[in-house]
Amino acid sequence: MYTGRTEKPCCLCGHPETAHRVEIPPRAIQQLKHASPIAWRDIEGEVTLYFCQDDWETVRDLVLETGMSPLSRCNAGRASFVLREDFEALLNANRAEPDQRPLERELLENADDVLERYEADDPHVEERDLVEARIVTWAMEDLGPPRLTADD
Repeated sequence: MYTGRTEKPCCLCGHPETAHRVEIPPRAIQQLKHASPIAWRDIEGEVTLYFCQDDWETVRDLVLETGMSPLSRCNAGRASFVLREDFEALLNANRAEPDQRPLERELLENADDVLERYEADDPHVEERDLVEARIVTWAMEDLGPPRLTADD
């Protein structure tokens, strides 16, 4: 029985052994390389990007020292996410798109909290959390507010 994807390769180089991960909102997958065929509106939950140790150092430097997002360099085919099942094809019935706004709001609030604690010199802010917070914040700024669906 297939239980889903078990390997989590580095989204930059494809190396099978990863050391760090970053979670981004589903809508941010549009900013990844090769993301155009992915129906991001059908993603349930967050999208997880994994990085090997060598590439993590590059991502860390890119985000913290250069102030640039690594998302455009990440391969969407190596990201980890869950697509909702296609019941429309199976049952010939329509389902509403998942509402991703609460998840986006939660990830952005967590990112804002990390950034505020970092600015206040909180010694408990980990570097990984800071990198993730900046990536999430930049992605959401670039994408703008979510579009409302016809059901809203």
